[in-house]
Amino acid sequence: MSPVLIPGLLILGAFTGFCAGLLGVGGGMLMVPFLTLFYTAMQVSDSHIVHMAIATSMATILFTSLSSVRAHHKRGAVRWGIVLALAPGILVGGLIGGGKIFSVLKTGWLSLLFAVFVGFSALQMLRSRRPPAARRLPGTPGMVGVGSVIGLISSLVGAGGGFISVPFMTWCNVPIHNAVATSAALGFPIALASVVGYVWGGWDVGGLPAGSLGYVYLPALGIIAIASVLTAPLGARAAHNMDVNALRRVFAVLLACLASYMLWKAWRTF
Repeated sequence: MSPVLIPGLLILGAFTGFCAGLLGVGGGMLMVPFLTLFYTAMQVSDSHIVHMAIATSMATILFTSLSSVRAHHKRGAVRWGIVLALAPGILVGGLIGGGKIFSVLKTGWLSLLFAVFVGFSALQMLRSRRPPAARRLPGTPGMVGVGSVIGLISSLVGAGGGFISVPFMTWCNVPIHNAVATSAALGFPIALASVVGYVWGGWDVGGLPAGSLGYVYLPALGIIAIASVLTAPLGARAAHNMDVNALRRVFAVLLACLASYMLWKAWRTF
């Protein structure tokens, strides 16, 4: 890796760490598009670029989620009952998606999948429809099922699950500040299961750059993690000082921009 790229990774880590604390998205959705540019500059094979971007971004969530959730927990915003209910399904879905399913999907399909789900989440947040007051979170089987979907899709697109879990929780009348904080806590089990899958799925893949552990590129992971851990608590503090509607709009616009970029990436690949 060229030393010239290190300042860019530090800035990326600082920015995504702040947004992870602010929006509960784990930073992955922000990081994947930029890491695709980074690996392109490193002249990584086109067939591995998006896989490595997704895997490395998810690995950073192991660090940002812990830093972010600590700040949210101090404010009493994390709904730990929801975390425990969703975690078993998340672990199963993350392992399945991050393993062989991830490794066999082509770059174009991964980019398209990322764009579709992120774009859908942006639309749901922009609509801002208030759910019926009687709607509540489902029972244990439903929460395990939802957790499995969150884990599976998150592992395929390299995000901490906030783009699904935040809209899902607000749809079930969980206040958005609690939904963002709880989503930050869900980032760790999602990242843990997915990273195990990425290492397993990419273990025997040829053509990966030196310093890779499966699809995870360790030098980039270390640099981004250092910066993001420092800024995630700042984002969490900002989230609790923002108006609910403003927070929702920021979340939605950011997702729409990222979906547009990855849709363009998929179009170019196809």
